[in-house]
Amino acid sequence: MDRADIVHESFRARLQAGDFPAGGPAIGPLTPTEAVEIFRAQCLSRNLDRASRRMQAAGTGYYTIGSSGHEGMAAVAAALRPSDMAFLHYRDGAFQTRRSAQVPGTTPTWDMLLSFATSAEDPISGGRHKVLGSKPLNIPPQTSTIASHLPKAVGAAYSIGLARRHPPEHRALAPDGIVMCSFGDASANHSTAQGAINTACWTAFQSVPLPLLFVCEDNGIGISTRTPRGWIGANFAHKPGLKYISADGLDIYDTYRAAHEAAAYVRNHRKPAFLHLSLVRLYGHAGSDVQQSYLEKQVFEAWEADDPLLHSVRLLTESGVLTADQALAIYDETDTRCTRVSAEAASRPRLKTADDVMASLLPPARICAPRNGPSEEDRRTAFGGDLRQMDQPQPMSRLINWALTDLMLETPEIVLMGEDVGRKGGVYGVTQKLCDRFGRDRVVDTLLDEQSILGLAIGMAHNGFLPMPEIQFLAYLHNAEDQLRGEAATLPFFSNGQFANPMVLRIAGLGYQKGFGGHFHNDNSLGVLRDIPGVIVAVPSHGEDAVRMLRECVRLAREEQRVVVFVEPIALYPMRDLHEDGDKGWMRVYPQPGDRLRLGSVGVTGDGPLAIVTYGNGHFLSLQAARRLADHGIDTRVIDLRWIAPLPEDGLCAALEGARKVLIVDECRRSGNVSEAVMTLLGERTDLPHARLTGTDSFIATGPAYAATMPSRDSIVEASLTLWNAA
Repeated sequence: MDRADIVHESFRARLQAGDFPAGGPAIGPLTPTEAVEIFRAQCLSRNLDRASRRMQAAGTGYYTIGSSGHEGMAAVAAALRPSDMAFLHYRDGAFQTRRSAQVPGTTPTWDMLLSFATSAEDPISGGRHKVLGSKPLNIPPQTSTIASHLPKAVGAAYSIGLARRHPPEHRALAPDGIVMCSFGDASANHSTAQGAINTACWTAFQSVPLPLLFVCEDNGIGISTRTPRGWIGANFAHKPGLKYISADGLDIYDTYRAAHEAAAYVRNHRKPAFLHLSLVRLYGHAGSDVQQSYLEKQVFEAWEADDPLLHSVRLLTESGVLTADQALAIYDETDTRCTRVSAEAASRPRLKTADDVMASLLPPARICAPRNGPSEEDRRTAFGGDLRQMDQPQPMSRLINWALTDLMLETPEIVLMGEDVGRKGGVYGVTQKLCDRFGRDRVVDTLLDEQSILGLAIGMAHNGFLPMPEIQFLAYLHNAEDQLRGEAATLPFFSNGQFANPMVLRIAGLGYQKGFGGHFHNDNSLGVLRDIPGVIVAVPSHGEDAVRMLRECVRLAREEQRVVVFVEPIALYPMRDLHEDGDKGWMRVYPQPGDRLRLGSVGVTGDGPLAIVTYGNGHFLSLQAARRLADHGIDTRVIDLRWIAPLPEDGLCAALEGARKVLIVDECRRSGNVSEAVMTLLGERTDLPHARLTGTDSFIATGPAYAATMPSRDSIVEASLTLWNAA
């Protein structure tokens, strides 16, 4: 028999025989009415698990990581408000069923079975995944299994206090609300969880408001690996800035008591708490997991003997709230209902085509109040003496700084965050003076943890802010790229467009820094960004384009709720000259506010028959090469892609009209980067002869060989001559 059926039969038999596991008395503030409602939610969650396993066996369901053994989370839901945002562990079906009963108009049985069936009518994901989540219940859907949602829970909690001082246009969380995030004992060991909890403690230690409740659901095992007894308590009970509270998660009275205490502490003190619940895992990790293959029989039979539903019935009957017959009737009614509704849910339509699946890949546009730009008075106050220099050419770093100033004046929801962005003004001075202009609320110096920086941004976006996180160097993104791939980019996809994480992520990156830092500070690969569905990647090459593109990036995030990555070429930050010393050919005048470049627009210099398609540092080098090529009698047109993902295919093809040959100059590595996409596009949509010049598949060296692995002016000239003179 399936272990779920064994547990089911054992529950009914032991309940009827009055054979309950031992435990303490019903003590605490839980009322009789609420105790019954918690038990109802527990029964529904248990029978939803059984229904999901039957559906999988019949080929009509596709996900069976269940919540059995963790039904105590219904008591946690009862201790919170439905308006408190909850980022849930995947075993929290009981939390969702209890919260559903708190919100009129929701139908948890139907909704969750539609999700198990991957029906297109599933109200949270539209059939894309079995996820816990609900817009009316304030539960963003989670697909993570390793606590990757904890950093954004920290960000969402931080945003509540900030929203009190700077209310955003699209605020979603109540000013006196809290945020709850739950996770397993195994996930607590992951670097993402450790980093998020450390960030919460670091924040609270400085008396910064952070109303966040961590809930660790400790069942003592992660798939097949046992958690050392006492490990969670030893690890988290004495962290500075973190209130630790523990409870028996099998006892709804004790769980409610502890959750009520923890929630009150977080709500009243605006500080984080850690609720540690002791639970059991029933049925194994998932439907395909045969726990008998790695656990001794007495281990999982002991868990089954400690069935939390039996504990609940014992407590309810001993306290006179329910009789055993009444408890069994509640359980059997939910079993019958789940069986009946699962058959109907399995018959509902599913997604069929690629268009169906991709319909929610991009979030919907949202209505935003008109913004007419900053007032002249506000600009005079913010810019001071810088205003007098705006009609003079400036390097890219200064123009980006001015663009950020204007954008922050115009859009009060914008908050910058990152390592050294505040008092120092960034490693390269790009954010200088912004902290003085806008205060530490809006220019946040973070701790050195890229996962926490991106999590802060994602969580703040949940509460209506427009975050602009900074990753100090492109190579540092790899510490945290799952926050983009697994969290920010997937949220609209798995919520059918109901939730989104709009942001503009700024990254100082690419190569050509002279002898500084090697591959830690020079990283010439954009592949990890380009292949994330729905993410926009922009790479400006000079200051004027950087300003105009950054304004478009903010519009895309604010109005279209997009995740945008703005990669700023470090080597071009201070660049002044193009061809000769002192020519100031790479500096630009600051564009007037409101002047921006639309997504998909490309830049073109010249109209010659040899087209050089490039971006970033390649644009700078290709213009240098174009002058040399003119000495050889070859006229060029240098096309700056600007937008790396999605590739501006139509704009590029239009810019190639009249060209006879095409050289692609890609400063990134040969494999997995932009040149491959451009080569494919040319092959599919044109018959133009083409070649490419790229960086080698290598890391970047420190010292005189800093540029040896990447295109140069001279190598572009040589590749152009070879292509042009070829038959």
